[in-house]
Amino acid sequence: MIVGLTSAAAYGKTDTARADGGQTAAAQVLTWKAGDAIDKYLSFPTTAVAGPATIVFENSTATGNTTGMPHTLTFSVSDVEFNNDVPLNILANPNDDMGGKHTAEVNLTEGRYFYHCTIPGHGSMQGILTVTAGSGEDTTAPVTTAKVDGDKNADGAYVGQATVTLAATDEGAGVDKIEYAVGADGPWQPYTAPVVIDQVGTHKIRYRAHDKAGNVEAEKAVDFAVAAPPTDDTTAPETSATVSGDKDEQGRYLGMATVTVTASDAGSGVNTIEYALGDGAWQPYTGPVMVNATGTHKVRYKATDKAGNAAAEKSVDFTVVAPPAEDKEPPQTTAGVSGKQNSDGAYITSATVTVVAVDSGGSGVDRVEYSLDGGPYLAYTEPVPVDRVGFHTVLYRATDKAGNTSTAKSLSFTVVEGGGVPAPNCPEYDERATVIVGTVDTGIPNRMTSSRCTVNELIEDEKDWSSHALFLKHVDEVIDALLEEGVIDAREHRKIYRAAKQSGIGKPGQTDGYRKLFDGTEETFAKWQHVGGGRFSLSADGAMTSSTTVPGMGMLWFPQRQYGDFSLKLQWRDDAPGSGNANGGVFVRFPYVHGNPEESRPEWVAIKYGHEVQVLDRPDGDMYKSGSIYGFDRVGLAGAGVTPKGTWNDYEIRVEGQHYSIFRNGKLINEFDNTGGQVFEPPRSDDPGTDGRRFASGYIGLQVHGTTDVISYRDIRIKEL
Repeated sequence: MIVGLTSAAAYGKTDTARADGGQTAAAQVLTWKAGDAIDKYLSFPTTAVAGPATIVFENSTATGNTTGMPHTLTFSVSDVEFNNDVPLNILANPNDDMGGKHTAEVNLTEGRYFYHCTIPGHGSMQGILTVTAGSGEDTTAPVTTAKVDGDKNADGAYVGQATVTLAATDEGAGVDKIEYAVGADGPWQPYTAPVVIDQVGTHKIRYRAHDKAGNVEAEKAVDFAVAAPPTDDTTAPETSATVSGDKDEQGRYLGMATVTVTASDAGSGVNTIEYALGDGAWQPYTGPVMVNATGTHKVRYKATDKAGNAAAEKSVDFTVVAPPAEDKEPPQTTAGVSGKQNSDGAYITSATVTVVAVDSGGSGVDRVEYSLDGGPYLAYTEPVPVDRVGFHTVLYRATDKAGNTSTAKSLSFTVVEGGGVPAPNCPEYDERATVIVGTVDTGIPNRMTSSRCTVNELIEDEKDWSSHALFLKHVDEVIDALLEEGVIDAREHRKIYRAAKQSGIGKPGQTDGYRKLFDGTEETFAKWQHVGGGRFSLSADGAMTSSTTVPGMGMLWFPQRQYGDFSLKLQWRDDAPGSGNANGGVFVRFPYVHGNPEESRPEWVAIKYGHEVQVLDRPDGDMYKSGSIYGFDRVGLAGAGVTPKGTWNDYEIRVEGQHYSIFRNGKLINEFDNTGGQVFEPPRSDDPGTDGRRFASGYIGLQVHGTTDVISYRDIRIKEL
């Protein structure tokens, strides 16, 4: 599909279906290609001649896209340093109705055009196209010559191998490319180096050249023969074949079978491999043979070596059947709650949640998952008991073996103490196993008290205490009451009070009301959850560092709770290998990533519905540097400041209402008011835009771009304002 084309008169008629050849092509063809890489176009032109041109943008399986990731080709019309008369914005996806290959007719003017990819996180896919005036008078095709080299025998045949070297000249616009083809009907290939032919027999090499004005030379050809070098080899090659593909229980191949033939020869070497389908004619074997017709099949094969020895014919037999109908329907799920209820419908003491999933699509249920009270999704293997007093919400879903996941459903209920006592009103929520004051672990069990709050919850160590003395007074009152109640003994009373003094909570320069989300320990790292590509692991220096081996873009997020107005402090370090710079970011105020319309790519929930505070010190390329609110508010490199790679940087991200303040190493480098104004990046068709991103609260996440964008984070803490 092509989007963002403001008027046909601006640069000509768009053309995305030229297979019939019925439309007039522009004088020059400019081609961009994209694949799995997210930091560069795979190929692109650098120069062009003013006038009509056909723009070709391909992002398909043919160009190497194996992930299904969409890419765009956008000509900027907002930068005064470049031409702005071609508002081109092409979105290409291997799964779209064009197979990822799109064209558009444009009219280029002399000067420079700036182009880039507009998908968030891919700003480094960009470049400049320089357009010259051109004479417009070149109508003469290039001239190509061919030279064949090698040792010849008395009959004029080349012994062992022949090398074909091509050269082309053009006195007009200049040579653009040379192509060659092997045989009378072989496909055209780009000529980049001399072509070596070592197969015994007669050969034809066809060749031609293109110039930069679009003139194509008439096809030429050179014919020659290759003879085997003298040898006493009398042994035929060894051959074998394997059949691969998905099988059913009877060993039949589902939809397609692939036959791979191999041959080896220790003497003169393999010269040709041939195969035949059933009783059909022999054909040259150039690659695995795919058979998708249903029924029983026989593939015959044989080989000859360069001395003329022929291997005896062999064959493989197999059966291909139609695959079962594709399962596109997700499983159906139901859930129920059981237990003893009071007159208000609340469950007394505990409740048990049972989830049932069935799949009518044919592939069968693969897994069932549930999430309790906003926590991470866990595998459901048996009924789940819930005995925590209070109001609860359970999300549940199922995925079948075809990969279809059902939309998350929810059920809610209340658990009360015996006799129908209402849920407790605890100051905080803290069900850790032991009593921990700040960062000091007492080792004392975090028991439930008569108020139905845990000891940790009553201590309120996450509250923003104005003084250390006031905090100690509060703790003393709490543990005095617990001692009298019999929840703790005198020894435990003393131990908790000592931990409160050690914590320093309330002292200037100590915790300052910040709660640690990650402090370098396995315990705090385990509370984070990864979605999407890439990975983070706990490194030896107490940091979370992205992987150099697991590819893809993804996110590590903190699913424990959402935050409204807050101050988030952390440190980050650019650990990109070589001379490059890491590209990462901190996501804030995005919704729960599971059970979302973006469930198939949960890392995109943060991109589409939250804000990314950019981490990027690269001296060129992406327009959004460290401290930018990606896609909404830019910070230039000079404003963001730069520290050497491998150096820790302090970040404070302060969000109050819709006002964002970004501090780097103590310096305010950006302020942004999310008022629904101008968005710098061209919005996608599925992007809710600025108004859709004005959430009052949300989750925290850390971005990973891929194996070359290695970045580390540590000392992550937050204070609610």
